[in-house]
Amino acid sequence: MKWGTKYGPEYVNRLYAMVRRHLKGEFQFVCLTDRTEGIRAEVRCFPIPELTLPNGEPERGWKKLTTFSPALVNDYGLRGTALFLDLDVVIVGDITPFFETPGDFLIIHDWKRPWRITGNSSVYRWELGEHQDVLTEFVADQAKAKAEFRNEQAFLSAVLHRQGKLKYWDAAWCASYKYHCIPTWPSSYWRDPFMPDGARILIFHGVMNPPDALAGRSNGNWRHARPARWIADHWTE
Repeated sequence: MKWGTKYGPEYVNRLYAMVRRHLKGEFQFVCLTDRTEGIRAEVRCFPIPELTLPNGEPERGWKKLTTFSPALVNDYGLRGTALFLDLDVVIVGDITPFFETPGDFLIIHDWKRPWRITGNSSVYRWELGEHQDVLTEFVADQAKAKAEFRNEQAFLSAVLHRQGKLKYWDAAWCASYKYHCIPTWPSSYWRDPFMPDGARILIFHGVMNPPDALAGRSNGNWRHARPARWIADHWTE
């Protein structure tokens, strides 16, 4: 999903290339977006389903809830098992098991406060057409949802946990670049970032994106990071 100008088409194109290299079998790659220019022909682009948000309020990923819109099935004709991937992830291993793991809805278990049920929605899986009630509940009372939950992933996790449908990926599969790849202080000043054992997808959350990791730009992040030049071996078109 891509909206606005924060991420250019190269993010979509690189993500497609990574999925092509690391997913066995045939697949459809879909991008919900308001800007299609520059996106490679193999990617099927559709408009982001309508979701009216009050002007001036932080977006906080609420648009992601439109992945549960009936428009994906009824208007776009999409069917089957879907794996949502944030544009700024870096795929470093086989992602076929993400489609094979049993469960109604799977998501990353948030790393920062693992005692909470909150998932990180950089990577989640569901059956297209399912969980429309999540979007319906949010639309019915946005004010309540935003008062109780900081962002879309907290709301989504809470609703599906309440329904007994929430399940998490293997903890090693989705690694946080910030928490798992950058050495702890002060060794981060002389040790390069590294690939965690068992990682299949690296998640970039906060102020650093893959180009920052390549260049060693911390962008104000609390942990200094040297360049991770090995990222270039994976984040390519």
